[in-house]
Amino acid sequence: MTTSTAARTASSAVLALLASAQFLMTLDTSVMNVSIASVASDLHTTTVGIQTAITLYTLVMASLMLTGGKIGAKIGRRRAFNLGLVIYAGGSLTTALAPNLAVLIIGWSILEGIGAALILPSIVALIAGNFGKERRSAAYGMIAAAGAVAVTIGPIVGGAVTTYGSWRYVFVGEVVVAAVILLASRAIAEAPVTATGRFDLLGAVLSALGLCGVVLGVLKSSTWGFVRPKPSGPSLLGLSPVVFLIAGGLVLLWLFVRHERGLAARDREPLVTPGLARIPQVTSGLLGFMCQFFVQAGLFFVVPVYLSIVCGLSAFETGLRLIPLSISLLLAATLIPRLLPRASPRLIVQCGFGLTFIGTVIFIAGLDPKSGPEIVGLPMFVIGLGIGALASQLGAVTVSGAPDELAGEVGGLQNTMTNLGASLGTALAGAILFSALASQLLLGINASSDLSAELKQQATVQISQGVAIVSDAELQKALSASNLSSSEQAAIVSVNDAARATAMRDSMIAIAVVELGAIFLMRRFPKRAIGAPRAAEA
Repeated sequence: MTTSTAARTASSAVLALLASAQFLMTLDTSVMNVSIASVASDLHTTTVGIQTAITLYTLVMASLMLTGGKIGAKIGRRRAFNLGLVIYAGGSLTTALAPNLAVLIIGWSILEGIGAALILPSIVALIAGNFGKERRSAAYGMIAAAGAVAVTIGPIVGGAVTTYGSWRYVFVGEVVVAAVILLASRAIAEAPVTATGRFDLLGAVLSALGLCGVVLGVLKSSTWGFVRPKPSGPSLLGLSPVVFLIAGGLVLLWLFVRHERGLAARDREPLVTPGLARIPQVTSGLLGFMCQFFVQAGLFFVVPVYLSIVCGLSAFETGLRLIPLSISLLLAATLIPRLLPRASPRLIVQCGFGLTFIGTVIFIAGLDPKSGPEIVGLPMFVIGLGIGALASQLGAVTVSGAPDELAGEVGGLQNTMTNLGASLGTALAGAILFSALASQLLLGINASSDLSAELKQQATVQISQGVAIVSDAELQKALSASNLSSSEQAAIVSVNDAARATAMRDSMIAIAVVELGAIFLMRRFPKRAIGAPRAAEA
């Protein structure tokens, strides 16, 4: 074996380890969504309690991401990566053995969240430290692809393991995978320690509390209401608590920025280097990440709802329908850097958002009350190509805009923006979906000639208190237990079908608008490929 062949083999092993870690971190955000009812039953708690645990995991991970990046700069990236794996594996083991909700939250939400906050920024920095600039596009593309594929196959894994075994086996498997990565991590070259000053504890607290307020507010907006409180949600001074959470979080983040600038002005070491925000390549890349994960999370919210509720597919069948996206995403993320190494990153990213827009429009065009699961195949494949194109460029170009010693800080910012984008995408898609469903149900029921005035009034009162998306089978079962005539039952089912299709279309249109806007927002993204001569920028 030649030296160059050995080097390629070693770097492939490093990439496999880092991609596996990214896969593991992302899998945890999707694998248990299909098993909420089983977990709640096993732990003798409610589905609300399990959903709270999922929310807290996202919250802990997002709020500590900047701190995790700085810790890696102080103790070494590989050491932070390994420490994160140990904490994450401990959290997974605690979750697998959890006898009640409180222990589940400690293991899953807190320990795994802390572990992820150490691991994810370290992955970004370790890619920069283990791969030359000419290979980083392919490496970052593979990392991003591993994360996106984890989202799509999470429901398959969670559904299959829960159906044929126990949800606890998922977390046992995570312990095993984390242990294997930890044992093999010696192959990863350590990035040197780049931070030696006093740790910015105040900055860490301000950033964590600020991000916590913003992300929690966004996550709870669909259940509490964004400005006006929902009938079933809490109220504060006549407003939804979401207003105060987001406003308070933004104030804390403003104080954090002021504090960081003050430290830098006094030649002290800040949590995040303020100058990063003034690098156009970094800021445009972070904006691209936010838009990508907004779109990705919105799509992964609406499409599975369509497949599982409208089409009545199981969690396993729903996951299978998303496989075209995984295949095309992997192809685009891995082949674009190899086949088009000198292509303009800006053009590729704009084409990526363009492809997600085209795929979304194809899905919208196929939506009607009579459509089935077959309509998702082509749009999912096209959207996967778009996300893969984004994955092939955003990570490498964003990190290359800053010195290598700041790669961990950029990684912390990058993962913070992806969490924020994903939270916003899910919240907006859900808010539009349910508000449009309610308005369309009201219009349809009041316009129906088969329903009595009394029934219309009762339905209006119930809808004003909140609606849920239900399958035809669930609705027909509920209606069969009522005193309604067969014509009234058929009318309600028909109105629900039409309202559901319109609500999903409206939600997808909002996602398409963001995709279209992202094409124009990426005008500041660099034209020059990494490693290309400066003349290519002109």
